[in-house]
Amino acid sequence: MNFGKALEAAKQGARIARAGWNGKRMFVFLEKGSSVWDAQNGEFLHQLEDKIEGVSTSLYNRGADGSATRLPHLNMYSATGATVIGWLASQTDMLAEDWQILE
Repeated sequence: MNFGKALEAAKQGARIARAGWNGKRMFVFLEKGSSVWDAQNGEFLHQLEDKIEGVSTSLYNRGADGSATRLPHLNMYSATGATVIGWLASQTDMLAEDWQILE
């Protein structure tokens, strides 16, 4: 599948990977953001319609009162078992057609 479809799957909670990656057990996953929840109004404090910073609030968790807004981002689980925080797709990754959803 292409990167666009893989990215949509990641937004739904799937782990995604390229078949062509050399490192086994490597995958990319979405880390949801968080924002302060206003319990009185039943919405995020930084809410603009249904988005924060242009990103759907469905990709945010409720943050603790007084905490800063943390934007959603992609992370990679590496072959060594370490997590790469804030993984960025290369040009090749974005154009590749060998993306897959991991079970």
